[in-house]
Amino acid sequence: MRGDDLILSWTASEVARGEVPPPHAGPLLPVLLWSKDFLVSSHPELGRTGPVCPYTQPSLRKDLFHLALPSADCEDLSSAVDSLRTRHAKLSAPLSPEDRELLTILLVLPGFDPTDSTELDELQRKAKDEFVAEGLMIGQFHPLCEEPGLYNDSFRPLRSPVPLLAVRKLLVFDLPFLVGDDAHMDHYLQRFAPEIPTRIRDQLVSRVVA
Repeated sequence: MRGDDLILSWTASEVARGEVPPPHAGPLLPVLLWSKDFLVSSHPELGRTGPVCPYTQPSLRKDLFHLALPSADCEDLSSAVDSLRTRHAKLSAPLSPEDRELLTILLVLPGFDPTDSTELDELQRKAKDEFVAEGLMIGQFHPLCEEPGLYNDSFRPLRSPVPLLAVRKLLVFDLPFLVGDDAHMDHYLQRFAPEIPTRIRDQLVSRVVA
């Protein structure tokens, strides 16, 4: 377990072994089970082959999958979200470049309304600029999240049992999540333009033309 003034975090293996104190284990266990079931599996409505999230299983296998909660001292969730960038940087520092791509932190937010994702969506929207600028992706998951899948507009891949925010390294394949915001695209191109694969470059061109 790692902690600071704003968030507490555990690896998935620590959660699975029951090493999380009871006050904190309650909201983390269903998220871990969902991650090990839904995210690592294929789905008939996904619109492509492979698991819902191709990074979750390798992340779990290497124990680079972390689950976090706001600490009791956290009075401002925006600050707790900001601290995820520092936490991710500390955890990334000793890792190889390949393992840094697998490092994932889920900030579980059981205090959010599970029947209305508005507050969580706004928190993620406000945080995304700074996260992308630092080479990170931050996404929101919620029991009623309406964000559609990339390959099937009818599929809702971001529905989780508990509201949460997920943070990982920005990857070249994240282009579809950044198109539509000039600042996000600028950071993306500065980081990846020299090595954009042909398939991703074609996506960029087609979207710009459209």
